[in-house]
Amino acid sequence: MNPKIDLNCDLGEGFGVYALGDDAVIMPYVTSVNIAAGFHAGDPSTIRETLELASKYKINVGAHPGFPDLVGFGRRNMSMSPQEVYDTVLYQIGAVYGFTRAAGMDLFHVKPHGALYNMAAKDRLLADAIALAVHRFDWNLILVGLAGSELIHAGQAIGLRTAAEGFLDRNYEADGSLTPRSNPQAVIHDSEMVATRAVGWIRDGVVIARAGERLTSEIDTLCIHGDSPNAFRLCSRVREFLADHSIEVEPLKR
Repeated sequence: MNPKIDLNCDLGEGFGVYALGDDAVIMPYVTSVNIAAGFHAGDPSTIRETLELASKYKINVGAHPGFPDLVGFGRRNMSMSPQEVYDTVLYQIGAVYGFTRAAGMDLFHVKPHGALYNMAAKDRLLADAIALAVHRFDWNLILVGLAGSELIHAGQAIGLRTAAEGFLDRNYEADGSLTPRSNPQAVIHDSEMVATRAVGWIRDGVVIARAGERLTSEIDTLCIHGDSPNAFRLCSRVREFLADHSIEVEPLKR
């Protein structure tokens, strides 16, 4: 049996008069999309428009909640209590769900964004708050988190289906954390490197860290960031390379 993987992308991250990424071009190459819920990016009209695109291509959709930080695109750490994180995440899931319900679509998963995602990967209290918000909203939702992280452990502990995620266009440190974006090597732009990395990760469960360490990491879904200037080239090359290696791409299943 050929190996299978979900390929996801963070989309719907423009707001107001500001466009970010080329969602319409990227959408056909992924199987799941994480839609910005309005706090780090996105707005009501953008959520609706992104859902319409996802419906057109029959792609699974999820909520992408982040810190309330439009200026920093949700990538700056914030000091919030677990209760505040719970409230923030629950609010944003509800926003995206409202539009999916109106469009007659299903909400499949929740994936935190940026600094919230990275902080919850290490902080179990924040991870528990996110998992609780997801579980109380709908225990059928899949919680997406960094492979091996506290967010995955928190989701499993509360009884959620979880999806361990790997990032194709991001470098890793030796401890399995993502290389901070302040480091010029944090983002990988080479499409051939990204495509080769995808095949090795899926086939062998191994990804090479920034300094050359071999990290063992079983993953359910792979992400390419939609705000990268070459996101379309990365997505299209990965799909082509996976097909060449008889690896099937399909959305997560609940």
